[in-house]
Amino acid sequence: MYAVIKTGGKQYRVQAGDLLVVEKLDGEPGAEVAFGEVLMLGEGEAVTVGAPLVEGAVVTGALLETRKGEKVKIFKKIRRQGYRRTRGHRQTESVIRVTSVAGGGKETKWDGAIDLTPKVILNARARGLGDAAVPATIPTAPVKAEAAPAPKKKAAPKKAAAETAPEAEA
Repeated sequence: MYAVIKTGGKQYRVQAGDLLVVEKLDGEPGAEVAFGEVLMLGEGEAVTVGAPLVEGAVVTGALLETRKGEKVKIFKKIRRQGYRRTRGHRQTESVIRVTSVAGGGKETKWDGAIDLTPKVILNARARGLGDAAVPATIPTAPVKAEAAPAPKKKAAPKKAAAETAPEAEA
């Protein structure tokens, strides 16, 4: 079962278990979020379109984190006048894990576990930095112990150079 919801002036097609990045929503990480503006519900070939909303349909999810998005650069230039200005902007966004889609007497739930580890920590772990590179203000989830990498083999000594030197003197 899937639904089309409206939030932050945009529409999203979601189903249970989806990871959704939307405009900033209020709440702490782990809080439950409910989207009441469901524009359409669908399951296979059966589609219910609202006029403008589907009555009684609700999409719920868990707020994983609120973060800043990708940087957008704004560059202005007037040619031959020596005028150049560069500015940047990072929009705040919320990451939501959709846990259930309900409406029309049916409900689909996601039965996975919600992990509240922020993207900053996941990126640091992927680069091999662990949790040490993350500021103390961000809560961390425990890290699984990984096996140490195998030690590298040393290069074999060069015998050819040592053997040819005495022969050249003789």
